[in-house]
Amino acid sequence: MYIVTAKEMYDIDHYTIEKVGIDGKLLMENAGREIARKVEAKVNEATDKMIVFAGAGNNGGDGFVIARTLLNRQYDVSIMQVVPNEKITGDAFFHKQLFVNCGGSVSLIAGEKEIANLVRNADIIVDAMVGIGVKGILREPIATIASIINKEAKAIISVDIPSGLPADEGISDFKSVQADYTIVIGAPKISLFLQHTAPFYGKWDLISIGFPLFAFQKYAHRYVVKTEHFQKTLPKRSPYSHKGSFGRGLVVGGSQEMPGSLVMAVKAALKSGAGLVTAGTIKSVIETIASECIEATYLPLSEMNGYLDNDSQILLDKYDAIAIGIGMGRMDETGILVRKIAKEANCPVVIDADGLYHIKDCLTMLEKRTPPTIVTPHPGEMAMLLNIPVPELLKAPFTYTLDFAKKYRVYVVLKGTYTIITAPNGKQAVSLAGNPGLAKGGSGDVLTGIILAMTMQDQSIFQGICNACFIHGTAADMLVEEMHSYYDLMASDVIEGISKVYRTFS
Repeated sequence: MYIVTAKEMYDIDHYTIEKVGIDGKLLMENAGREIARKVEAKVNEATDKMIVFAGAGNNGGDGFVIARTLLNRQYDVSIMQVVPNEKITGDAFFHKQLFVNCGGSVSLIAGEKEIANLVRNADIIVDAMVGIGVKGILREPIATIASIINKEAKAIISVDIPSGLPADEGISDFKSVQADYTIVIGAPKISLFLQHTAPFYGKWDLISIGFPLFAFQKYAHRYVVKTEHFQKTLPKRSPYSHKGSFGRGLVVGGSQEMPGSLVMAVKAALKSGAGLVTAGTIKSVIETIASECIEATYLPLSEMNGYLDNDSQILLDKYDAIAIGIGMGRMDETGILVRKIAKEANCPVVIDADGLYHIKDCLTMLEKRTPPTIVTPHPGEMAMLLNIPVPELLKAPFTYTLDFAKKYRVYVVLKGTYTIITAPNGKQAVSLAGNPGLAKGGSGDVLTGIILAMTMQDQSIFQGICNACFIHGTAADMLVEEMHSYYDLMASDVIEGISKVYRTFS
C-alpha cells in the first residue's frame, strides 16, 4: 500500500490514462462501483435515504457513478449538485448523463434552510464535492454546505478524501467535512497520517480501481508496513545457526533513578531474537537486570552520583550493534560517553531517549559515520533536534524527517500513532500497528531493544526497522485484543507479546 501526495496521485492517474491506455471514464466507473459496494454495506435497503453531494471534476464524477449504481440496485438515492451545470465537464459530465438516463434525479443547490432540511431527513450523506485538488480554504457555497452537513447529517461517507481537507502536509488552515467513514481511492494520501488531519477521515477503507502497480512504483516513495511485508522479509533461521549468527548487541544506559528502562530494552532485544545482549551500565542497574533477565551479560561501567561517567572503557569492536541513551539521564559526563560511542563505534548505532539530548548540539558528527545510525525520537525529541516547535513538526513530519535523514545520513524512526520510518536515501514507510496502550513509559525502550535485535539479522537496516515497528505495534494490538485494555497494558506486557507475533506471522 503506497502513500501519495496530491501531485503523485495525479501523475499516477495521468500515466494510467495516457501511457497504459485505461480510459478515464473506465477508471471513474470502477471507482464509483467499488465505492457503491462499500456504501451498500452501510445501508438498510428498505428504509435508508441517501443524498450524494456532487461537485465538479473526478470527485463529482465518482458521485454520479455511485448514485447510478445504487439507484440500479433499488436504493433511495438522489444527487445534490453543488456547482453550476457548466462546471460539470468531461468524464464527470458523461457519467452525469448516464445517471439521468437511468432515471436519476439531480437537484441544484438552493437555500441553506432547504439544504439543512434535506440533510436532516437523509440517513446517509455521500460527500463527493471536492477531491484532492482543493486549494486553500473551501469557497462558498461549498464551505457552508460542508458546515451544514457536519452539523445535521446522521452519517457521512466521503469519497477519497473529506471535502476541504488538504491531501498534503504543511497545511493547518482549512475547513473540512468531518467524515464518519472515508473510502480512499488508489492510495492513502499523506494527510491520512497527520495528527491534525487524520481525524477528519473517520474510519477509512481503501479500494483499487485499476491503477497498475508499476505506476505507483514509478511515482510514489512511501508505503505502509503491512503483515505481508513482515512475513516476506523476516529472515528465516537455519537449523545450523548458533548464537553468534544473530548478533552480539550492546545496550548502554541506565541510571540509579531509571534502572527499568535498560531492563526492558535488553529483554526486548533478547525476546526479538538477538543472539547475545550485553548491558553496559552502573553496578546498581546490573543488579536489577540480573534479577529480571538472567540471559543477559553485563559490562560494569564507571559512575558518578548514580549516572554513567565518561571514564568508562568499552571495547566497541566486540559488538555487531549498539543502542545508547536509554534511562541514562542528562549529566554532562554521560553525554561525553554517548558522543564517544557514536563517533568511534564501527557498527550500527541506535540512539534513543537521553542519547538524543546528548547529540543535539553535535549532529554533524553523525554525517561522518560510515556505519548506519538510527535515531528513534518521539515528536518532542524530534522537535528538539530540529529546534522547532512540536506543532510545526507535526504539520509536516514526512518532510522534516526526510530532510533530517538526508542531511545527517541517518535513519529516523519518528514515533507516534502512525510511526514514520525514513531512510537516508529518501525511502519512507509508515507503521499502522499499535494502539493507545503504548502511550506509557517504557514503550519506547522496548522498541529500541527490538530495533537493536533487528539490525543484527540478515536484512537491510530499513527493512529491519520496519519489521521492528511491526513487531512492537502488533504485539500491543494482539495483547489488547486477547487479554488487556488500553488502560492496563504495560511496556513489560509488550515484551511478552513479541512471541505471539512470531508464532502468528513468522
